[in-house]
Amino acid sequence: MTARTSEDESARQLRRAERRYDIAVHRHLTRNFTIHLIHGLFGQTGFRLLNAPTFLPAFVLMLSGGSDFAVGVAASIQSFGLAVTPLIAANLIQHRTRVLPTGFLTGALMRLSVLAIALCGLFLNGTAALLGIYVGLFFFGMFAGMQGVIFNFLMSKVIPVSKRGRLTGLRNFLAGVTAAGVALLGGNLLLGSEPTAAGYGGIFLVAFVLTSIGLLSLLWMREPEPPIVRDRQSLTETFRSLPALLRDDPAFSRYSLARALATSGRMAMPFYIVYADAQGSLSGGEIGLLTIGFTLAGTFSNLFWGALADRSGFRRVFLLSIGLWIGATLMLGFVTGIAGMLLVFIGVGAATQGFQHSGLNLTLEFGRREDLPQRIAIANSTSEFSGALAPLAGGLLATAFGYGTMFTVAMALLLVGGLLVLLFVPEPRNAALSVPQ
Repeated sequence: MTARTSEDESARQLRRAERRYDIAVHRHLTRNFTIHLIHGLFGQTGFRLLNAPTFLPAFVLMLSGGSDFAVGVAASIQSFGLAVTPLIAANLIQHRTRVLPTGFLTGALMRLSVLAIALCGLFLNGTAALLGIYVGLFFFGMFAGMQGVIFNFLMSKVIPVSKRGRLTGLRNFLAGVTAAGVALLGGNLLLGSEPTAAGYGGIFLVAFVLTSIGLLSLLWMREPEPPIVRDRQSLTETFRSLPALLRDDPAFSRYSLARALATSGRMAMPFYIVYADAQGSLSGGEIGLLTIGFTLAGTFSNLFWGALADRSGFRRVFLLSIGLWIGATLMLGFVTGIAGMLLVFIGVGAATQGFQHSGLNLTLEFGRREDLPQRIAIANSTSEFSGALAPLAGGLLATAFGYGTMFTVAMALLLVGGLLVLLFVPEPRNAALSVPQ
């Protein structure tokens, strides 16, 4: 057999293997689509209680005696944890044909971190509770950073690109409706008119239970095994391969930079509720109301973002969400009272869901499938390093120069990130090299 004949036979075998893989994806598509919805419904409902810019920042503000800097530290610690582990996760899974078992382990550790935060609120007070929350947030961020790589790669394996918009839109919609109801009950029943540490602990305990149910639903998922995976590498070898990967795809490199800059605009997130409280002390019910506005706006906008993404691509969603985020932040200078702040939280809620929705999915559309864990890790790490420094910088800016300066810097970072994508990153779905579906 000649070398040319051998190469042709290898190519035919690879094409047959890809067809079998594609058949397996579509055979289990309805099942896996449904499991993703259930996982997202319970998981995102719980995590939104922790990640919403209301309950946790207000809790830290209460424990710290009103320190803006302490609120920024909490957000930075979580983002720093998110930033340091994506490449570790990529190194763990890039050579595996099945990644779900690794995802179960990191998902369980992530949820135990939420439980630790809840127990701090229930059983500790003052400085001890604050330090315990900082530790819990760091580990939560670490395992969330790993889960972000693993579960986004898993979604790219089991859900074709033409259906990811409707999946993530519907999943986020269902989770948002549930999270809004839980926020309303939590704000009124667990916090009441005078919020306490135990009340916040109860809310985060509910988050732990809901997210755990979501994780267990993945036991019924069917994960296909791709015909090609990367060779096993040491972590050092993985790091050494990154410059070449970035060099070979300039559009992805520019996108990662733009996403990191826009993510820096997240410095404002923990301070929307702090700014609202500074205009007049908020009751537990009002905090719950703002959380509902933030959550429901993200919830219903997800249907729009998902449909738009399937029709026009995630790049357009990325750009529109940044524009909406800037506009909602500008409203702070023109509104007063709880009704005005509710409008701001509605705008920010819709914008941040679109930004998150598009940022994660855009990453999945660059390059080859076997390189995808590394690409997810690069994009997530760079954006989360920015997200780690940004709230800390936001706390310093708010303390030294006031909220107006801090919000202005946040909007400028969002604008620069959006312009980079608009001018220098073409729609990756139209590129010659795309992830095999």
